[in-house]
Amino acid sequence: MDTNLIFRLATRADLPAIVDMLADDVLGADREITGPTLSPVYEQAFEKISQDPQQELTVATLNGEVVATYQMTYIQYLAFKGGMRAQIEAVRTHSAYRGQGIGTKLFRYAIQRAREKGCHIVQLTSDKKRKDAIRFYESLGFVASHEGLKLRF
Repeated sequence: MDTNLIFRLATRADLPAIVDMLADDVLGADREITGPTLSPVYEQAFEKISQDPQQELTVATLNGEVVATYQMTYIQYLAFKGGMRAQIEAVRTHSAYRGQGIGTKLFRYAIQRAREKGCHIVQLTSDKKRKDAIRFYESLGFVASHEGLKLRF
């Protein structure tokens, strides 16, 4: 099915598809700005991400259509002998393509990118309300080893 699945860094032209995927669930629908035209806030964020060598906004395309995305940040530490880790955020697979193995391939690709960059760990957070996503991450070998806390402004 996904013989034409291609992973690449996102371009500005991919933004509408990425934002649509971010908004395409109960939690994202309240957080994202959708409409006939793309909000400039996404273009501004894309500019910052694309200029930062420690950030990668990646898309997976199938026959030219954007079907999945994630953002990865490489974090340099003094701890762990000066180790580096990768933080994965904003993971989405287009709703029409879920359950077809694209998410698993997306994570295999992301984990390989983290290894190539010299990371010793890949981490992510997921809203506790996203029970299906958490089960998926656990099926990939991710372990809920820490308690995450957030302070919103």
